[in-house]
Parts: sequence; structure tokens; C-alpha cells
Amino acid sequence: MTSIAAPPPDGSLSERHIRILDAAESVFARAGFHAATMHDVAVEAGMSPGNLYRYFASKDAIIAGMAERDRAQIAADFTQLDPAGAVLDQLEDLGRRHMIQKPREKAIIALQIWAEAARNPAMASMCADIDETVIGGLVAAISGAKASGELPANLDDARFLQAIFMMADGFFCRRAVDPQFDAAAGADTLFAAMRGLAQVLLLPEPDEARP
Repeated sequence: MTSIAAPPPDGSLSERHIRILDAAESVFARAGFHAATMHDVAVEAGMSPGNLYRYFASKDAIIAGMAERDRAQIAADFTQLDPAGAVLDQLEDLGRRHMIQKPREKAIIALQIWAEAARNPAMASMCADIDETVIGGLVAAISGAKASGELPANLDDARFLQAIFMMADGFFCRRAVDPQFDAAAGADTLFAAMRGLAQVLLLPEPDEARP
């Protein structure tokens, strides 16, 4: 069983936890999750392996810490959305923050975790937790946009969310495998498609009552 040293009482990560997670992201992106060792992470973090094990018991525990940090950040970002503002604009700003402003290494690590999740139930559960957080935030935002009239009242939420997830997953995969990928241009295309799909992925109109 993996374990992580207890964070401070307020639930935040300590400076040492953050340093280790940042170091691990660099090492995993550079060497690959399976090839990297705890010693590699310790060297990158500027500490002894023995000290590293006080905070994380294994590479799996580090991955769990990275995933939870990302999930918590995403959840916090969604709470900052202004229900009175333009929802699509805010979702685009949020998406660009995670898809462009974050370093390419984040996409590389995400791809490794997704591959591992195909055979590792613990990794799959971590991915599901992140997806659940994103879905919850998007559902709330879409509901508010429908209520304000920004999005069609008969938007098919399930298909719209599915389209967003497929496009975002493809974006991260392309950014991970192609060093020449223009992330800014790709994001422009993705968000233009999102806005267009919001107008056409509609629930079927009910049949008109016959006389």
C-alpha cells in the first residue's frame, strides 16, 4: 500500500512535499516513470533518499501526490468561476491555464499515467477522481450558462461533455508526443470547436402533439 506523509492540519502540502513533487515531475518527464528511481527524485529534490522516504514511500505514492495536487487545483479553479460572468470565456481561460501555461512536461506525465491506468487499478482510480472533479465543475458551469441564456436550454450536456473530454485528451496526447506542437494554435482550434459544438449538440425536439 502506498502512503504519503501527513500534510499540515490545514490540508495544504508542506514546502518539502511541493519540492519533491516538482522534482518528481521533472524526473518522470525526462526519464519515464518506470525508468526513474527514488534516488533520481531525491537528487533532483536536493535531499537524501532516506529523507525522501519520510515523505513518500514509493514512486506510486509520489504519483498519487501529484494527481491529488492537480485534482485539488482544478477543484479550486472551478470555485473561482463567476456565475454572473461569461461562462464560456471563463472556461476557456481556465482551459488555457492548464493546457498552455503549464509546461509540456505535465502533458508527458499525464500520458504516462493514462497508459499505466490501463493496467493499474490504483492509477485508474486516480484518473477517475480527476475526471469526476472536472465533470462536476463543468456540469455546474453549464447549468449556470443555460440558466443565464448563454448556452441553449436544450444543449445535450452528456454529448457536449464527451466532446470536450475527447478534444482535451487528444490535445494533451499531441502535446506530449510532438515537441513541435503549437499549443496556442491548438487551443484556439479546440475552444472554437467547443463554442461551435455548444450550438449544435442539442437534445432532439419532442414530437409535436398530433390533433
